[in-house]
Amino acid sequence: MILGHYGVALAAKRVGRKTSLGTLILAAQWADELWPLLLLSGAEQVKIEPGRMAANPLDFVSYPYSHSLLMLCVWGSAFGLLYFALRRYVRGSWIVGGLVVSHWLLDLVVHGPDLPLWPGSPMRVGLGLWNSIPGTLVVEFGLLVFGAVVYVRTTTARDRIGSWGLWAMLLLLAAVLISGFVSPPPPDATTMAYSALGLWLFVPWGYWIDRHRTVEEQDRRAVGP
Repeated sequence: MILGHYGVALAAKRVGRKTSLGTLILAAQWADELWPLLLLSGAEQVKIEPGRMAANPLDFVSYPYSHSLLMLCVWGSAFGLLYFALRRYVRGSWIVGGLVVSHWLLDLVVHGPDLPLWPGSPMRVGLGLWNSIPGTLVVEFGLLVFGAVVYVRTTTARDRIGSWGLWAMLLLLAAVLISGFVSPPPPDATTMAYSALGLWLFVPWGYWIDRHRTVEEQDRRAVGP
């Protein structure tokens, strides 16, 4: 799952109006932002196996710290507590924590049976939507469009940056997904990990967009991080 996580982050702005889009993206994509760092450190492992699944060539050998259900609950609790300590916004802390955990739930839909329940879990789960390219595209783009519509209805652009900055991000996200289908797979896990670090770009991008948009009239306040 790529676009779906961003769609959920965009939609979360509706209920967490005082929380910046950058923070929502950071939380929703924390698992995938942490994952390449753990790959490069050797703490987690992945193999490139073209043809393994129609929409994804990766064999997730081991990723218990970034993608197990238990650890994402731990990460989510930490995110929520830290956010509350910094912002004193109770609703926002629950939303941020919930977004971290939502990553596992969305991945459950697309992954094969490789998602661990906890580190060392003998049971791995996944519903395998990646076996269908059309199904993957429908779900990914459906979630992204839904989130974008909710976000646009929740916020208003203050200037041109607030408008084209958002649409540029959405177009780039779509291009990232499509490129995965038309480009050859990465030659090795290290190359893939370094390229995956590019996901961090969308966190400051989200903050930048939100600073150029205003929350709709019913809760128009300065948006914090």
